[in-house]
Amino acid sequence: MARYEMMEAGIGQMGANAQADILFELGMMYATGRDCETDMVAAHKWFNIAAIKGSDRAIELRRELAAQMSKADLARALREAREWMTVH
Repeated sequence: MARYEMMEAGIGQMGANAQADILFELGMMYATGRDCETDMVAAHKWFNIAAIKGSDRAIELRRELAAQMSKADLARALREAREWMTVH
């Protein structure tokens, strides 16, 4: 599974819109399987974080994914997003 180090990319120094755009693209990468295996949990996680950072499109796609996910997978995605936000 692909891993992208946000701090190395300087995301902490970017504006909120740029951060949301990058996080949204990570969600798209996992949702579509672009350059990695499709992973709906990871996609939801990144869409959730992008939504928190202000991406309206991420809110829509997060909602669509949530409707297709099991409760366990959804809980895992939310937990991973919360953990990421705590660290970053």
